Order: sequence, then structure tokens, then C-alpha cells
Amino acid sequence: MTDDKKVEEKKSSDAKAMEDKGKSDAKLSKKVEVLVDEIAKLSVMELSELVNALQDKLGVTAAAPMAAPAAAPAGDAAAAQGGEQASGSVNQTVTMTNSGGNKIAVIKALREINQNLSLMDAKGMTENVPAEVLKDAKAEDAKSAAEKLKAAGATVELK
Repeated sequence: MTDDKKVEEKKSSDAKAMEDKGKSDAKLSKKVEVLVDEIAKLSVMELSELVNALQDKLGVTAAAPMAAPAAAPAGDAAAAQGGEQASGSVNQTVTMTNSGGNKIAVIKALREINQNLSLMDAKGMTENVPAEVLKDAKAEDAKSAAEKLKAAGATVELK
């Protein structure tokens, strides 16, 4: 195959790709196309501001939803409660009453305790104390979380 034929095939495939792209853009309304073009021109900081403004105006969040724990069958739940009472362990709630001076370490500890927390959620918890970190957690988990937060400089209560 000669170089000229290779170039022609490349041009042909590029033209087809552009045509396909045009078809996918054709599905968008003119308003949306204009918005996409304008948004593409924004800097990263401006995009961040746009996202925050839209979240505030629409009352939504871009955070991924947290998965709900799976429910145990009724027979298993009764057995589990009986087992907890027999062993003497009680569910506890961990409440952060003061975030301390090193908020960055506390934010890291919060995200280590609950990986589903976004950075903004963890930061919000440090600024709006008292905040529930864990609710109805096993005594061992609650104690571990409290130790991590105390090591980061936060003041914690176990209830």
C-alpha cells in the first residue's frame, strides 16, 4: 500500500469520526450546545464555583450517596440482639465536641473512620461541632474512632 493511499484512508476515517461526533452533538438542543461551549472555556476554579453555586441554588449535592447497611432477617436480628446482651457490649455514639487546633489531622481521621465522607463533609463536621461521627456503633468501633480523633487533637464524647 502506498503512502498516498494510507493518507487517504486516514482522512476518510477522520472525516467519519467527525461526522459521528456531529451526530452525537445533534442530539443536544441549541441552548445546551451553547452552555457546553461556554462551560468548556471556564477554568477549574470557575468550574468549582459553578458547581457550588448550582448545588446551593438547586439544593442538591454532588456527593455519592452512602450505601445503606443490609437488613438481617428477623430471626437473625433477634439472635444478634440476644448475643450482644449476653456479651455485655452496647452500641455507642461518638460525638466530636471540639475539633482542636489541627483541623487537617481531624479531617483525615474522620475520612479514615468513614470512607464515604467527602472532603467537604468532613471539613463541615470540624466547623460545626458538636457533630455525630458514628451513631449506634459497636463499642469496639466507637472506641477505635474516638482514639483516632483524640490522636488527631479533637475532643470526643462516647454515649
